[in-house]
Amino acid sequence: MNTVGTTESSSFYAALQSSGSSTSGTSTSEDIQNRFLTLLIAQLENQDPLNPMENTEMTNQLAQMSTVQGIEQLNATLGALVTSLADTQAVQASALIGKTVLVPGENLSLFEGEAYGGVSLSNAADTVTVNIYDATGRLVQTQSLGACEAGNLLFSWDGLNSSGEAAPDGNYTFKASASNGSVSVTSKAMQLGTVSALTRVADGRFVLDLDTRGQYDFADVQQVF
Repeated sequence: MNTVGTTESSSFYAALQSSGSSTSGTSTSEDIQNRFLTLLIAQLENQDPLNPMENTEMTNQLAQMSTVQGIEQLNATLGALVTSLADTQAVQASALIGKTVLVPGENLSLFEGEAYGGVSLSNAADTVTVNIYDATGRLVQTQSLGACEAGNLLFSWDGLNSSGEAAPDGNYTFKASASNGSVSVTSKAMQLGTVSALTRVADGRFVLDLDTRGQYDFADVQQVF
């Protein structure tokens, strides 16, 4: 009577129970790989000599286990890099407290006849226009900034309306438009704000608090003054 199958089965399950009892509640890829190797050795020692395991089958199983371990190590490395990056950004962002930064937005603050804003252009434009509005949405002033290169540009407003009269200090908004010949150029309004604090949000990121301007990611900052 052929007893190889019975011996193989008993040794196989004995190895499974032995390796399983040595692991803690949460198995890592290393634990799984050690258990797999124990089972593989048990299979090799008790395999049917008339029907041995193919070399390619064993090689594929080993390769799969190595892949699992490599993925786990890669995930751990990426997690450490993300944490390190977040810490680095927090340090860099904290250095901006008290500084004036240029971020996306349409707000314009007029104080003692001076206001400053910015425009971001996707491409060079031969005509850039800024329309300034008061709190009621009424057009106060239109400024032509002329030809500009692609990128960020700053503009100033002297507080005079379209009639040449001084507008009262306060909060205004503006919209920008640009074109190159008959082709429209994508433009984005950029506002200035002072960083008052660094705030950690629910997902663990640090954002810049610009008081009435709101909160902005570190990546939103286009220029620092």
